[in-house]
Amino acid sequence: MSEFVFTAPATPSVAVSGSSSRFPVRRVFCVGRNYASHAREMGSDPNREPPFFFTKPADAVVPASGAVPYPPSTDDLHHEIELVVALGAGGANIDAANALDLVWGYGVGLDLTRRDLQTAAKDTGRPWDMAKGFDASAPCSALHPVSEVGHPAEGRIWLEVNGTLRQEGNLNELIWPIADVIAYLSRFVTLAPGDLIYSGTPSGVAALKPGDRLRGGVDGVDLFELEIGAR
Repeated sequence: MSEFVFTAPATPSVAVSGSSSRFPVRRVFCVGRNYASHAREMGSDPNREPPFFFTKPADAVVPASGAVPYPPSTDDLHHEIELVVALGAGGANIDAANALDLVWGYGVGLDLTRRDLQTAAKDTGRPWDMAKGFDASAPCSALHPVSEVGHPAEGRIWLEVNGTLRQEGNLNELIWPIADVIAYLSRFVTLAPGDLIYSGTPSGVAALKPGDRLRGGVDGVDLFELEIGAR
């Protein structure tokens, strides 16, 4: 029997609401500009673009609670509130009519973004990895199984910073609904249990600073509260 050359890292995981069990994280996919209002604020035409994806490391997922550190090498950290989709089954070339059968449950998360690094990457035609996939860049609430929350197709999604509403939208405003996102993504990769999909953010993304207190959620799914820690 082969052995690792050093102790294998722990499997990243997310808490499950009302349970001591945890959801193991395999991969993290994020959908870019999936709300028309956010696409417009980022300078894109939401009527012409198919969905596109970027990824974050599995260990970028941390609890959406307590203090989340302000990352290094940025002066422009942005918040993006998102419905998180947790897959309990997988496959390739999934039909949209069957795509929701893959979903184990849902949560609420943040796609934290080093916007200055992303802008520089766009300007030079380079990858976004260091803008999106840094440590603790994907805070996530506890996950709720489908049996508890169903498949939310509408509901308010919102984020407050220091008590001021920053982002607000409705899940029914998604350009590509969850079933379509899963089906489209499965054309490019074989999905598997443990995959998370951050499904996009409404308009209102803006900068954060150390000490900011965030409170956000998706009505009918969950809410979270956290603080941005020191640099």
